[in-house]
Amino acid sequence: MPFSSLPAAVGEALAERGYAAPTDVQAAIIVPETAGRDLLVSAQTGSGKTVAYGLAMVAELLGGEERFGFAREPLALIIAPTRELAMQVQRELAWLYGKAGGRVASCVGGMNVRQEQRALQSGAHIVVGTPGRLRDHLERGSLITSGLKVVVLDEADEMLDLGFREDIEEILDVTPADRRTLLFSATIPKPIANLAKTYQKDALRIATASAGKAHADIEYRAIAVAPADIEHAVVNTLRFYEANGAMVFCATRENVRRLHASLVERGFSAVALSGELSQNERTHALQALRDRRARVCVATDVAARGIDLPDLGLVVHAEIPIDAETLQHRSGRTGRAGRKGICVMIVPYSRRRRAEGMLRSNNVNAQWVEAPTPEDIRAKDQERLLETITPGEAMEEDLVVARQLLERHSAEEIAAALVRSARQRLPEPEDLFTSGADERPAKMEGPRPGFEDTVWFRMNVGRNNGNADARWILPLLCRRGHITKSEIGAIRIGDRETLFQIPRGVADRFNQALKKTASPEDDVAIEAAGDAPPPVQGGRRRPNGPNNGPSNGPPRNKYAPKPYRKTNDRHRRP
Repeated sequence: MPFSSLPAAVGEALAERGYAAPTDVQAAIIVPETAGRDLLVSAQTGSGKTVAYGLAMVAELLGGEERFGFAREPLALIIAPTRELAMQVQRELAWLYGKAGGRVASCVGGMNVRQEQRALQSGAHIVVGTPGRLRDHLERGSLITSGLKVVVLDEADEMLDLGFREDIEEILDVTPADRRTLLFSATIPKPIANLAKTYQKDALRIATASAGKAHADIEYRAIAVAPADIEHAVVNTLRFYEANGAMVFCATRENVRRLHASLVERGFSAVALSGELSQNERTHALQALRDRRARVCVATDVAARGIDLPDLGLVVHAEIPIDAETLQHRSGRTGRAGRKGICVMIVPYSRRRRAEGMLRSNNVNAQWVEAPTPEDIRAKDQERLLETITPGEAMEEDLVVARQLLERHSAEEIAAALVRSARQRLPEPEDLFTSGADERPAKMEGPRPGFEDTVWFRMNVGRNNGNADARWILPLLCRRGHITKSEIGAIRIGDRETLFQIPRGVADRFNQALKKTASPEDDVAIEAAGDAPPPVQGGRRRPNGPNNGPSNGPPRNKYAPKPYRKTNDRHRRP
């Protein structure tokens, strides 16, 4: 059913909003084959799905008429995971059905419950709300579900992640059995499939984008940095791209608070979103972003769900997402509705392989780039300044001041003052960790002073299996071993392993620190290698020993206990 076959009032509303043709998800949903059927739709955020299910409900809500009648009971119920998403849906449906006389009420936590009760009692054709507040209105008796013809679950995967399954099931259990159920989710994991099987009848499965095409409008980039440089990398990334709107994701509230304070101190116009904020504080923060009074939002995954900000051109993962689905939800904040966006992941050196695996599992081809340097940022600033400052129409009073300036100073001096003024308003870029250590040539003779007696240690990464480089190895060793750069000797990087020297007087302390800082999440394993020589260029080799022969590793002690291997009981042989 193309837009031309819609009721005139709905078609006019779409035309006023500039909808000349449907998006992919809208085109897939409004075809005749979907009429009256339950739908299970996987659609990316920002794909126009709110308007899509708004159009899918036209037949049930208007029943062939051009306008709505009096709303005795709600005809449609939309359940959304967050307040922001519910309010966004309410605004979208309000303009879509406004010319047809449709009334849309919202019921979300943090708002005045009595005002919501009055809105429901005065009549609403469509009710949009969060699970907890809708359940509250059901218990109060202010939400009547007996007349519902359509129920929509928007961002169903997020609702289950947030623990709303019990609320959703209680709401669906009191809706009419002959209702039409539309379930939308960015991903369809097993819990979503089970929910659909329970509450939908012969649902039509619609996938509007394959995994390989997800977020095609987003350019992904990854930056590997030293753990101590993550905050500086975030600062330089924000400065390098200078997007009109940017969202920086952290894993915890404390990290959000700390990074937000650091950005504000550096001169960024930034706001923070986390679970500890009240609804009023969240509203003020979001309004500052929409009004362009703030350009950066630092948020946790949960706090940012359902937020749709205009001109959000940059997403920065200050901490790696916990899984591929979280990466997809975070990144989906940008590149919405056909607009282009950039997504940058800041990756500690020790977790690069985990990040690569997550990107690979999400079918994302990210470009690994170096962190922007102050020189790169200043060059970008110069380009932007030349593009921004263009002559145009000037008021007479401005021309008077300009002539007076030209009488007192040369044009070059005035232009330089303008450039200086523009740069002073920008936060200063940060210098990232630079290796001051000397990666000694293989043929240099004699040890460095202080490294006459050393112990060698081994790392399980090299050129081929970890892109090993002294620039990230040094800060990693300093962090894990609680030592300084000056206490690290020669570094020998092979194809599949790296060896480095530690003075014997420091080795025990270094080894103890490695045990304390070891984490299951670290992909880089470090262990003592004794007095082993550095690896031969191009590969690792050990000298031959008795009963040993050529070997790619140290000789194994046949009397040593075998290492414990975790097994899965289901696959263990009897």
